Amino acid sequence: MAAARRRSPAVRFDPDLGDRPLATARHDIVIGRWQGVRDLLRATGDNWPLRTHRIRLLAPAVAGSTVVEAWRAAEPDSADAAVLRAATEVVRVFNRAIAAGRGAVPDRDRLDVAVMACLGAADAHPADPMPWASLLTVARLYEGGVGRRDLRGWWDELRRRDPYHVEGHVQMLRYFSARWHGTHGTMYDFARDAAGAAPEGAALPVLVQIARVEEYRYAAEGAKGQPVRGFGQHWSGELAVTELRRTYDRWLGGRPPGPVPLAEAAELNYLAHAACCAGLSLEARSLVGLLGERAARVPWVYTGDPEQQIARWRMPSGT
Repeated sequence: MAAARRRSPAVRFDPDLGDRPLATARHDIVIGRWQGVRDLLRATGDNWPLRTHRIRLLAPAVAGSTVVEAWRAAEPDSADAAVLRAATEVVRVFNRAIAAGRGAVPDRDRLDVAVMACLGAADAHPADPMPWASLLTVARLYEGGVGRRDLRGWWDELRRRDPYHVEGHVQMLRYFSARWHGTHGTMYDFARDAAGAAPEGAALPVLVQIARVEEYRYAAEGAKGQPVRGFGQHWSGELAVTELRRTYDRWLGGRPPGPVPLAEAAELNYLAHAACCAGLSLEARSLVGLLGERAARVPWVYTGDPEQQIARWRMPSGT
């Protein structure tokens, strides 16, 4: 019995990251109803971080259905429906690109349809930064990227609405990564500049840890299923640890104690992952504890079995 009490609790991966109203809306999607999605986004209002979090998770859920089209048909003037439909179109073109395989050139017409949906959503909901984050997402799929003027214009529009919009920054970081249209150096420069300019308590410093994951993914893809070599210090080297602790202090240390907001659950997984990969016992246990039931498979899946990695740092039950 004592041994059972000391066993780490099972890791549960919640697709809604602990967002119960979102879970209810996603259930509506399963049964073909759009009204729950409408009510959820209406209740979310202009809380941009929470709204972005919800749209980011709703879009993949509706991408394989006609729910968003049914909503648009029923309420053609709904700005919320336009924003979700744009994000959904971006998910759909990414799904097609993934199905075609790395190296396949996406259908330019389909990409243009997604871009027009995003621009239409921006017109329908001028204050919302999410359509511009969606544009920065789809930009990666264009062969050779998009023109510098378009990229800069979309980026400026995003930051005009929310200068510390995490999802938009993450998408720009990925655009600049070696996996897409940049280099490791360009990606890290962007991440560190954004992290340095962020106010205390903002989540943007975690961009540096997201950049480390992107670099590792690039190496893993190049290894083609073989062990990734030459990365012994990638997570635990002096610079990696210094930047991890800086993120911890500026993000979580710069705000009152308490749970991390739902809107930042995905990013918290990246910081917890970095601490666990670095083997920093104090930080790893603290961050895994903060995760609670909001563990996500990404980024853990890139470095091994997600459940095993998290369970290693879970506080044993009964302690």
